[in-house]
Amino acid sequence: MEGAGSWDALDFIKIEPVSRTVMTHGMDEFLLEAEEVIVQGYGVVLVNMDEAGTLLVTNFRLLFVSEGSRKIIALGTIPLATIERFSKHVMKLSPTPRQPDRTPSRRLLQVIGKDLRIIVYGFRRRTRQRRSVFDALMKYTRPLRLWDLYTFTCGPSKFKGANPKLRLLNEYLRLLGMGSHHTSAIVAEDEVFASNQWWRITGVNSNYKMCATYPSTLVVPKYISDEEVVQASSFRAKCRLPVISWCHPDTGAVLARSSQPLVGLMMNSRSNADEKLVAALCTQIAGNNGPKRKLYIADARPRKNALANGALGGGSESSSNYFQSEVVFFGIDNIHAMRDSFARLRDYLDTHGVTSSDGLSSFLRNGGWTWGGGNLSSMSASVSTLGDSGWLIHVQSVLAGSAWIAAHVALESSSVLVHCSDGWDRTTQLVSLASLLLDPYYRTFEGFQALVEKDWLAFGHPFSERMGLPSFSGNSNITAELSRQSSVGNIPSSPMRSSSGSTYTSTSGSSHAQISNNYSPIFSQWVDCVAQLLRMYPCAFEFSSVFLVDFLDSVQSCRFGNFLCNSEKERQQSEISDACGCLWTYLADLRATEGGYHHFNLFYDPEKHDGALLPPAAALAPTLSPQFHLRWACPSEVLGGDLEAQCRAVAQKFEDMQKAKESVEERAKSVTTSMESLSKELMREKHFRTTAENLAAKAYKENVAIKRAIQSLGCKIQFSSCGDQALDKGNVHQGTRQFSTRGSNIGRELGRGERQEEKTDLSVSISVESENDDTSANLLRKTCDSMCPFRSDGVCKWPDAGCAQFGSQFLGLKANFDAFDQLSIYDCYFDSKE
Repeated sequence: MEGAGSWDALDFIKIEPVSRTVMTHGMDEFLLEAEEVIVQGYGVVLVNMDEAGTLLVTNFRLLFVSEGSRKIIALGTIPLATIERFSKHVMKLSPTPRQPDRTPSRRLLQVIGKDLRIIVYGFRRRTRQRRSVFDALMKYTRPLRLWDLYTFTCGPSKFKGANPKLRLLNEYLRLLGMGSHHTSAIVAEDEVFASNQWWRITGVNSNYKMCATYPSTLVVPKYISDEEVVQASSFRAKCRLPVISWCHPDTGAVLARSSQPLVGLMMNSRSNADEKLVAALCTQIAGNNGPKRKLYIADARPRKNALANGALGGGSESSSNYFQSEVVFFGIDNIHAMRDSFARLRDYLDTHGVTSSDGLSSFLRNGGWTWGGGNLSSMSASVSTLGDSGWLIHVQSVLAGSAWIAAHVALESSSVLVHCSDGWDRTTQLVSLASLLLDPYYRTFEGFQALVEKDWLAFGHPFSERMGLPSFSGNSNITAELSRQSSVGNIPSSPMRSSSGSTYTSTSGSSHAQISNNYSPIFSQWVDCVAQLLRMYPCAFEFSSVFLVDFLDSVQSCRFGNFLCNSEKERQQSEISDACGCLWTYLADLRATEGGYHHFNLFYDPEKHDGALLPPAAALAPTLSPQFHLRWACPSEVLGGDLEAQCRAVAQKFEDMQKAKESVEERAKSVTTSMESLSKELMREKHFRTTAENLAAKAYKENVAIKRAIQSLGCKIQFSSCGDQALDKGNVHQGTRQFSTRGSNIGRELGRGERQEEKTDLSVSISVESENDDTSANLLRKTCDSMCPFRSDGVCKWPDAGCAQFGSQFLGLKANFDAFDQLSIYDCYFDSKE
C-alpha cells in the first residue's frame, strides 16, 4: 500500500472497545439538528485517502472526522439512506521480513453508495469497533417503518413547505394560461376547476379511487366527460389513463402520458372510451376549420419487450385503431438494466479514480491518462474505455427520445402520447425532459421545482421502491441480496491496482444488501440527462450543475420528506408535508445565504434561449461530467476541468475583493467620522478655555477694585483660596479686629457658561488696626458722615438699615460681591481713570 502512514501510526494507539454509552467527546459541533450518535469508533482509517479519524454512526449518516484537521471528510461521510449496501472484509497482506511466519491482516468495512462512490474503512484488530459499526448500520439503514427515518425525527424545523397539491394546481393554471390561484377552497368544492379552449382541470380522481398513483387533479380534453374518463382508465395498466402533462400555449399541441394499453396477447382488445380520449388529443391546428393535428404514440420500450408484455395482458397500441396516429418505439431498457449499468459505471470510476477504495496505486496515480473534464473530444477516450457499463449509451437513448418528442411538438405542432409499461419510470423521464426542452420556464429554479413536482411526484414515480426505502404501509421493501449485484463480495482487484512486490488477497465476510429487486437509479439517470443538456446549452439554464448535485444528494439522503412514498396519495395519508422538512425550502434558503451563490449559473441568458431547445443528434453524445460523475473518483478534476467552476472561482475571488474593498471603505468612513467628532470636541474645548480666561480676567479686575476700596477705609484685605482663609491669630497685632467672609463669585460666573468643571470658593479676610476703639469709631463715623452716599441729615440709608460702624453690622461681615456691584464703587469712591 502506498500510504501506510495512518495504518502504522495505529500500532501505537491504544483503542478502547466501544462502550454502550456513547460519549461524543467534542463531536457535537459536527451534528445536525436532532442528529444523535449511535456508535463512535476511534482510530479508523479511511482507506480511500489513507486518512485516520473518528467514525460516527448517527441516526442520519456515517460521519468521518479527520484526526489531523478536525474537519469532516466529505468522501467518508454518507447519509444512511444513500448507502446501497455494505459488507465486511478481511484483507491479507504479504508476510513482513521481521515476521515471516505471520500474515498481517486488516479489518475492512466496504460501503457502496447510490451516488457513485465506494468507501472502505479500516479497523484495528481486537477492538470490536467494526462489529459495532456493522450492527448499527444493519439496524439504521433498513428501518422497518417509514417514520423511523431521520426526517421524521428532525421534523419540519425552519424548512416548512407549502401544500404540494396547491402548487400542482397553480402549475395547471399556468399551462392553461389562466395565472395562479391562491386559495385551496377550489380544490375541495368545485368539480370543474378551470378550462380554456381545448382542456379542462377535473377532480374526478380527488379521492384516488379511479387511480391510486395519479394526482387528485388531472388535465383532460375539455369535451370528454368525467364518466368517459373513468371508463377509459380501466383499459390502461394500473388505471393510468392518458392525461395531459404539458400543452403549448399557442399551437395547442400537447404532451400526454399514460401506461400501456391492455390489448392482450393477440393485440385485439379495444376500448371505445380510450380511443375517444386519445383522439381528443388531436385538436385542430388553426381555428375551428383547420385540419386535425397528427398524434404520435411514443412507446419507450423496445418493440420486443412491448410484444412480450402482451402475454401478461399488456402490449402496445395499433395505429389503425387510433385516429391519425403513428406508433414509434424508443428502445429504452428497463429498470434492471439501468441498475446493472450503474453498478458497472461505479466500479469503473472506482478502478481508475485517484481515491480508489482499495487504497492502492491506481492508473491516475501512476501518471497515466487523466480525465478530460467535460470536453467532448478529450472525453472520447473515457467513453471508449467504459467497457460494458453502457451507462452513457442509456443516457443517450433517453436524451434522443426526449429530443425527438420536443422536435415533433415544436416543429410540426403535433401531439405526443408517451408511455412504457406502467408509465412511471421511462415515461416520466421522457415527458419531463421533453418539457424541459420545450418550455423555458422549466429551466429556472421555480420552474424546475414545478416540473419535478408535477411529472415525478404527482404522477406517482415510486421513489420508495426505486430508492429501497420502506413504504407507507410500514413493510420494508428490502429483500435478500441479489445474485446479479456483482459488486457485493470481494473488493475488486486487478494487476493494475496491485503494488509491486506484494500480494493482495481479500476474503469476504458478512455482507448486507440494502436494496430490493425494484431498486433502480431512474431518477439519478434523469438528473444526469439534465446535466448533459446543461453542458450542451450553458446559457439556457438558471441553475448550475452544482445545484443539480446538491439537489440529487438531498433527494437520496432522505433528509426531507418530499420524495418519500410512492405516490401523492401515500404522502397525503402519511402527512409528509406537515411532519417533515421541505427540500425546496432548504435549497432556496441555501441560495439566499452567502454560501448558495454557486447554485446560480454564471452564463445564464434567458433572452438567448427564450424558446424550445432542439439539439441535433450529433450533440446528444453524452460525456462524463466532472461535477456529476467524477466528484468522488477524481475530486481535483471538478475544479480543474470545469469551465463553470473556474469562472465561479474567479467570481468568488472578485466577490472577496469586493468585500475587502467595502470593509476598507467602511473603516475609512468610520475614521473620518471619528476625526470630525474629535474636531468638534476640540472646538468646544477652545471655546471653554476662552470663556474661562475672560471670566478670570474679569474677576481679577473686580478683586483689585474691591481691595482698593476697602483699603481706602483704612483696612487691610487678604484673599485666599478655600481652606486657606483662616488667619493665624498669632500674627494679628493687639487692637486688630478681623473679619472674614467666603464667596463664590467666580464659580457663579463660570456656571453661566457652557461648562463648569470645578467651583472655586474665595475667602476674604479684612483686618482693621487702631490704637483704641474710640479713635477707630470716630474715624469710621467721620468717614461715614463725610463719604457715605446713603447718609444725609444724620439719617443712614444703608441697605437693610445697617450702619457702617463696628458696633453694628460692618460692611465686610454681611455684604457679598453683588452688593459691591450695587454700590457702584467706581462711580462713588474712585476716580474714573482708576
